[in-house]
Amino acid sequence: MTERLHFSATAKALHWLVVILLINQYVIGWRMPDIEPGMTPGDEMTWHVSFGLVILAVIILRLIWRLTHPVAPESSLAAWQRLGSEAVHWLLYLLVLATTVLGWFFASARGWTISWFFTIALPMLTAQGSSLGRLIGRYHHNLAFALLVLITIHVAAAFLHLVWYRDRVMQRMLPAPSKRA
Repeated sequence: MTERLHFSATAKALHWLVVILLINQYVIGWRMPDIEPGMTPGDEMTWHVSFGLVILAVIILRLIWRLTHPVAPESSLAAWQRLGSEAVHWLLYLLVLATTVLGWFFASARGWTISWFFTIALPMLTAQGSSLGRLIGRYHHNLAFALLVLITIHVAAAFLHLVWYRDRVMQRMLPAPSKRA
């Protein structure tokens, strides 16, 4: 497997698709009513879970793509920056995967019949009322917040490279092909 210097069009498309889906997911999540004992899920919850499953599928595809199509680290970065960048990227994958799966567990523990975009009923991942499911539900919310913090760090680092360091780090993932000056 040969490492390339720049991300492929597929890697870029998957990256930006996840960005769009996560923005959508956070907007839906913030618009949802607070979850109270005994409540039944409304349309917002169905949309939230549905997009969560799409995010899960896309992030799995993106992870497989990343593992099978490695990209060389930016050579202009100091060793600590390369290590930090790798750590943040892998944490992003982990948090997106964990947050989506834990959300599904949470819905299952509540006993909610959830469908994918109002069509296909999803299987339950745990029994209704399970203590594990309730515990996992709390982690879903906390991990969603941790993911938002990590995304903010990721975006801030990208802009730091664009504005302060003025290197080509951010351009490696921009949708348009980068041109050498």
